[in-house]
Amino acid sequence: MSGLDARRVASTVFRCRGAGEWSSREQIYGRIVGPKQETIDRVLLTWFPGPASFTGEDTVEIACHGGVIVTGKVVDLLVDSGAVPAAPGEFSQRAFFNGKIDLTQAEAIMDLITARTGLAARAAQEQLGGSLGTQIEALKGAAIGLLAHVEAYIDFPDEDIDPDSTDGMATKLASMVSSVESLLATADQGRILREGLHTVICGAPNAGKSSLLNLLLGFDRAIVNESAGTTRDTIEEVVNLKGLPLRLVDTAGLRDGGGEIEREGIDRSKRQIDLAELIILVIDGNEPRGLIEGIELPEGRRVVRIFNKSDLPEHPDWASESGLRTSCLAVESAEAVSQFIYREVTDGGGIDTANLVSINARHQHCLSKALDYLRQARSNLMDGISPEYVAMDLRGALDAIGEIVGKTDVEEILGEIFSSFCIGK
Repeated sequence: MSGLDARRVASTVFRCRGAGEWSSREQIYGRIVGPKQETIDRVLLTWFPGPASFTGEDTVEIACHGGVIVTGKVVDLLVDSGAVPAAPGEFSQRAFFNGKIDLTQAEAIMDLITARTGLAARAAQEQLGGSLGTQIEALKGAAIGLLAHVEAYIDFPDEDIDPDSTDGMATKLASMVSSVESLLATADQGRILREGLHTVICGAPNAGKSSLLNLLLGFDRAIVNESAGTTRDTIEEVVNLKGLPLRLVDTAGLRDGGGEIEREGIDRSKRQIDLAELIILVIDGNEPRGLIEGIELPEGRRVVRIFNKSDLPEHPDWASESGLRTSCLAVESAEAVSQFIYREVTDGGGIDTANLVSINARHQHCLSKALDYLRQARSNLMDGISPEYVAMDLRGALDAIGEIVGKTDVEEILGEIFSSFCIGK
């Protein structure tokens, strides 16, 4: 519970020795009691006087035994005593309004809760620790300094800006542009860590697509059968590939003909391929090339080729073709397959784990606006355009940058951000 009445409400249902002497930030053993003083649960209570708490307000945490019944009774007693159930994201929202965290840290809490891999969790932890907020604040400070310089010239036109000062401002603007571009370059990595890379497994019927899915997952998710056309619909699962979350979609085998149901499955497969960011093309290595010649893959997509059934003789058509030769039915090949796909996805370089700062779509939108303003400000400055226009561009950049950490008027976006949180966190 968080708020001015947190301690009073807790006191109505909590009983312990020395009940009037709660030590700050120390766990206290006691009982939660009902209306007739009956014991509901034995718990540990911790008291955090504001502002030294997560929300910046007086806060009480009660650690009770798990389970729906006990937890529900404790919550009901607190509500009956005057507490109000928290809205989605309300604790983090209070922490934001009380200056305990900035908006990037609030978003990082949700990223941490929903992280699908250890790498995604680390990236969220770094953002929660303020790594992104620190960089944004540095940009903000630089923009404020430049704006103050320009507005001082506007207010005092007799104090002319000499060429050296103009060149110095242009250099600072160039440095800011470079910093914003570097942050924007992390957008793809951030999206992949948060959402997963949309990966489609495709190929001819009976090439081993479902076997590859099962191999990467480590359990039998898809039905594997020697009969062509076994997979009639798309199957989606998330796999942790060396810290990268892949949203794997197993598709129906691509071929002409088949029944009405199979043709519908093939149409769905084609739609998934059109949307894919990564395509894993599974090829039956002991069959001729003709089986996949009719498969059309969209241009500009990363394609990883897996030659399956390496336990059988390879057809001469594939002698000069590159790709991984393996057997998707062999459990021991899982590590080699994962390593190969990971290298292909990351161009052999892996992920820069030393710098996991990765912006999200909202940050990207704000930074893109800021970048346009900064470039225009530098262009106007170098072209000798009236300083009022330079100041307008700098103000636009400052507003866009400030919006990221919530230092400007961002009421419209707060509801959307915090509404995506789980209840009470």
